[in-house]
Amino acid sequence: MVAWERLIRFVATDGRILRGEPILPSPDFDLGETTAETKLQAKIITGADMYDDTGATKVTDEVVTVKELLGPLGQEDVPILRCVGLNYAKHVKEAGRTAPPFPFIFFKPATCVTDHNADVVIPKIAQDDQADYEGELTLVIGRDAKDVSEADALSYVAAYTCGNDISSRKLQRDPTFAGRVPQWGFSKGFDTFAPLGPVLMVK
Repeated sequence: MVAWERLIRFVATDGRILRGEPILPSPDFDLGETTAETKLQAKIITGADMYDDTGATKVTDEVVTVKELLGPLGQEDVPILRCVGLNYAKHVKEAGRTAPPFPFIFFKPATCVTDHNADVVIPKIAQDDQADYEGELTLVIGRDAKDVSEADALSYVAAYTCGNDISSRKLQRDPTFAGRVPQWGFSKGFDTFAPLGPVLMVK
């Protein structure tokens, strides 16, 4: 088990970029609404590996105040994003598609990752009302996983967070741009097209 229950990444009032366990002022406090004015406090988390479960990573007693909330993961923390398409029944119906018999996997590069509440940069070729967004449950894999059984799969999930899958629908679906088979990598792979956060949760 990791040392923390919730993990945020933030700029403290002293200018340091830190990771910490937020001290919630109330059970229903919305971390996503954190600003300098909310004066949220957090206990600093130390350790090179945030997913360490050996005791090397610790939640310290040092308390700091959050000036700006970032995403819980930076681009340097995410080698790649593996995404599952057409996995929500309602969305499949909205798109006029049929559910695939197996998971539809596509990838986003780490350059898609951006902070919670940061601006999403729509490239010039997609600035014609075609940009779309989808809220996603995001699983963070904390260790290498190959040939994993279904029974053991969840033991590799270190944490959960929220994500946004931003897409350029024309570049995904229009045969003029996407070819005969709708493609996903280019249309979903622009910089900042995967905002994450605001917090990592272990359960």
